[in-house]
Amino acid sequence: MDQEETCKNCEKLLSLCICAALAPVDNRVSVVILRHPQEQDRLLGTARIAALQLKNTVLKTGLSWRNLGKILGREVDPKRWGVLYLGTAKVAAPLPARPLTAVDKKGEPLPGQDDILRSLEGIILLDGNWQQAKALWWRNAWLLKCRRLVLKPPQPSLYGKLRKEPRAESVSTLEAAAFALAVLERDDSLVEKILPPFHALLEKARAKRSSP
Repeated sequence: MDQEETCKNCEKLLSLCICAALAPVDNRVSVVILRHPQEQDRLLGTARIAALQLKNTVLKTGLSWRNLGKILGREVDPKRWGVLYLGTAKVAAPLPARPLTAVDKKGEPLPGQDDILRSLEGIILLDGNWQQAKALWWRNAWLLKCRRLVLKPPQPSLYGKLRKEPRAESVSTLEAAAFALAVLERDDSLVEKILPPFHALLEKARAKRSSP
């Protein structure tokens, strides 16, 4: 059987192409996605979708970069950038009831949460499975200079049974970006604006799985 072709734009199989559902969102807070080169979930992964759906986004595939400035091509203040894992990281103390929390290196919530979040000009997401995300974290020491953000998703991932997540609170890269941006830009409607291509992908994936 001939191998199905891949869409050159969204990088999905043509039967899963989501290009028709794209409606790029003009996000004020920048998004940088660092994708592990061995990220295997090409069928259901969302890093490329995020890069297409969010106008103010940079997607890089690799293991390490000298610093954030090299990625963006300009000077940046790392304290005005936050980095988060996909899903909730282990923390030292119970977190406040808020969807996005800045923590210190021990996992303790930092004082002045609102001021910290307001000061952020961008967020960094590590794309890959949990082990790959940790590898990206340790291979890029400059991430330690950025704010550490813990995301508590307001809802379970839309993946459902299509993809097994390592933790109940884990979500896709696109969902993580949508939830974080909704908080940082104080606009809950961003979630509904950002996620339509993801809905389209999952609908096609479920239909493909159920077809004979």
